[in-house]
Amino acid sequence: MDKKLAQGATMANAVQASGSASYSGDGSVARQEKLALRVAATVVEELPHGVLRIEGQQEVRVNFELRELIVTGYVRAGDVSRLNEITYDKIAGARISYGGRGQITDVQQPRWGQQLTDSLLPF
Repeated sequence: MDKKLAQGATMANAVQASGSASYSGDGSVARQEKLALRVAATVVEELPHGVLRIEGQQEVRVNFELRELIVTGYVRAGDVSRLNEITYDKIAGARISYGGRGQITDVQQPRWGQQLTDSLLPF
């Protein structure tokens, strides 16, 4: 650009830009849970060789927090006890999901605006 300007003219100081950003935060959540539940599951399909596909779900509300336990998987009919029970370690392909919704869960997640800002301006 300087070549097209009159002799002695320069664009060296025509534009100047700078930027900075900082973020500071502090917080903590202390949470301790001990889970000892019995979940009733239903046989939803019987496969060859006595394999049963099971599904079970349980919801527990504690202090404005809804805790949900979901269990799915496959069990051998021979592993089911006389009391019609089976332990989780005998469930093949077990999918055990434990989570919740409520005040504590909401506090642990950043708000939508903060999530959007973090995705657009990650630094």
